[in-house]
Amino acid sequence: MALITPQQVKDYTDFPKVQERADTKLAFDIRQAESDVFSYVGHRFTEPEYFPLPEEVETALVLLTEHYALIRTDKSLMKGYTAEKLDDYSYTRKGGNVFANMPEIANLLKDYVKGGSGGGVRLRVL
Repeated sequence: MALITPQQVKDYTDFPKVQERADTKLAFDIRQAESDVFSYVGHRFTEPEYFPLPEEVETALVLLTEHYALIRTDKSLMKGYTAEKLDDYSYTRKGGNVFANMPEIANLLKDYVKGGSGGGVRLRVL
């Protein structure tokens, strides 16, 4: 059973693409976010001490889920394109790293890491 619901993500986000995303697809995004968080902290928040789920963990899950939902609803991001516009000037380039804009969740989760200094998941921007 998921730790957060699609409705929690929809209630948080300001992005229409995420708000309109089917709950079944958001469920997949939630699973990926949970997998990342579980790997980072070294456990699955199943112990009684985590009921109810700490707000910091819930926030991290919602932020990551929103991130994955946004990537999956934007074909240019999935292909690695980035675009920027400054006044009348705009450009598009290929080769952007979708992980470069991941939300920073380490500080939210630092108190929940077990068995080390944190982080089974290490993402590096090249």
